[in-house]
Amino acid sequence: QVQLVESGGGLVQPGGSLRLSCAASGLTFSRYVMRWYRQAPGKERELVSYISEGGRSTNYADSVKGRFTISRDNAKNTLSLQMNSLKAEDTAVYYCNALHPSYGNSHWGQGTQVTVSS
Repeated sequence: QVQLVESGGGLVQPGGSLRLSCAASGLTFSRYVMRWYRQAPGKERELVSYISEGGRSTNYADSVKGRFTISRDNAKNTLSLQMNSLKAEDTAVYYCNALHPSYGNSHWGQGTQVTVSS
């Protein structure tokens, strides 16, 4: 069965950095578009960033552009999100998502909490 396991969340001060990771198993990782979503309390889940199957194409929400960097290692079945210059408004549960571009099936991780606070 497909498993996506996020890690790396925590409490960080404004201006700090965190690196999130997502370990994938049970799927052919290199065939999936990988995405990071986040959901803040009382808000809808929003797409933060995505990366193409081979890693050549990336995209970011305007709110994180220039601060976050998405990457993947298809040999290790891992997805990462480097988050720099963190702001209070980045506080949310961050979710890893795998989307097969042809079949449309989608898988979610359980999420990891990121809290930006002084």
